[in-house]
Amino acid sequence: MAFLKRRPAAAEVDFDHLPRHVAIIMDGNGRWAKRRGLPRTAGHAAGAENFRTIATYCKDIGLEYLTVYAFSTENWKRPAEEVTAIMGLLKKYLLEAIGRMERDRVKMRFFGDLSLLDPELQRLCRRTEEISTHYEGCQVNICLNYGGRDEVLRAARAFAQACVRGESRPEDLTEEAFGSYLFSAGVPDPDLVIRPSGEIRISNFLLWQSAYAEFYFTDVLWPDFTKEELHKALAAYQGRSRRFGGV
Repeated sequence: MAFLKRRPAAAEVDFDHLPRHVAIIMDGNGRWAKRRGLPRTAGHAAGAENFRTIATYCKDIGLEYLTVYAFSTENWKRPAEEVTAIMGLLKKYLLEAIGRMERDRVKMRFFGDLSLLDPELQRLCRRTEEISTHYEGCQVNICLNYGGRDEVLRAARAFAQACVRGESRPEDLTEEAFGSYLFSAGVPDPDLVIRPSGEIRISNFLLWQSAYAEFYFTDVLWPDFTKEELHKALAAYQGRSRRFGGV
């Protein structure tokens, strides 16, 4: 895994050779609000609006896949008011997205255990995924009640159960076969993982899938992460030599 230093100059981006899949840890909403004397919920609202802006822009420039970390398995530890606000924002976004999907034609998919969400939110997630099957183009993957370790454990259990049923043998397991048990089955691994907010860790995000990803960290908080900041990340990525262990 390579760690990227920030580079300026949006003009350096070659839009004809973009990474196929970009993943973003949308971090810093609470600190953004605190710096402005606002409640943390206001930061999440600003972050949700910025997600809409960045996702639309990724579609416009021709990115194939965008994966975002919306709510982790650990985020349930946050105050109930904050969790409720985050879920409310997600419901609002999905209701609006369903009404605009025919126009925007952005596909959506969810990674994570949705069974712990309230029934209405589960229904909205299933509905957006169902509508998405009719479109081609940019796919936005929303990691919701998601944890990388949890995903790997679930995949291991699923493969073990297939072995017990006689459908597979331990010696048949390959990286490709294991990937088919992950939430991200069928989606190419991310080429670039971006984390705003100044934190330099991946926080249980796409542990299996990001084995060969390039990483880009910036001090900019997520609500302030603009198209120009995305350009900097893309330019930095394009300055790397991706050898995947070769020379």
